[in-house]
Amino acid sequence: MKGKLIVIEGVDGSGKQTQSEELYRRLKNEGYKIMKISFPDYEAESSALVKMYLRGDFGDNPEEISPYVASSFFAVDRYASFQTKWKEFYQSGGVVIADRYTTSNMVHQASKISDATERDKFLDWLYELEFMMYKIPVPDLVFFLDVPPEITMEMTKKRLNKITGEELKDIHEKDFHHMDSSYQNAHHVANKYGWRKINCVEEKAILSISEIAEKIYSEVLNGF
Repeated sequence: MKGKLIVIEGVDGSGKQTQSEELYRRLKNEGYKIMKISFPDYEAESSALVKMYLRGDFGDNPEEISPYVASSFFAVDRYASFQTKWKEFYQSGGVVIADRYTTSNMVHQASKISDATERDKFLDWLYELEFMMYKIPVPDLVFFLDVPPEITMEMTKKRLNKITGEELKDIHEKDFHHMDSSYQNAHHVANKYGWRKINCVEEKAILSISEIAEKIYSEVLNGF
C-alpha cells in the first residue's frame, strides 16, 4: 500500500522549511507514520550539479541557463533520494512531507520561459521526465505558500546560504527579477495542477508561523 506525499512549496524565503517542520511535528504527535525530506539534498552526492548551478559555476544569471538543463540536475537528485532514502517507507504506507520537490522546478525553471505555449510544453516535459521516466511519486497534496516577493526577498536577506552557510546568496536568492517571475509563474502552475494556495499575508504583513501552520493543517485533514 503506497503512502502519501505532501509537498510544501513557495519561492525562496516563503517559510517552506518552517512549515514543513511544523506539519511534521503535528502529524507525528498524532501518531502518523511520517517522514520529512527536503530538496535539494545538499548532504548527498547526487546534489553536486545542483550546487554548482546555484553557486553560479555555470553562470551568475539564472535566466541564461536552460530550464531543461537546470531541471535535469535537480531531477537526478530527487531520483537518487527516492531510491536510497524513502522509497521503502513510502511504499509501505508512510506519509512523506517534502520541503520542495519537482514542484520547485515547475515554479523556478518554467518562469524562465515567457511564451505561454512553450512554458506549458516545458511543464509537460518535466512531468513526464520525473513521474513517468524516473517514476518518483506524484504528490497527493501540494501547498503553495503565497508570500509576495517584496516580503520574501527581505526574509531571504536574513538567512544564511543553505549550501555554504555564509551570507552570500545563491543565484536564485539574490536575483529579484527571477524571484518575482517565479512568484507570478507559481500562480499559473498552481492553477494548472490544482495546488492548494495558502495566503500567508494580510494587510502587507506576514502571518505568524502558527496561523499559517493551522491553515495548512486544516487542508491536510480535508485532503486525507
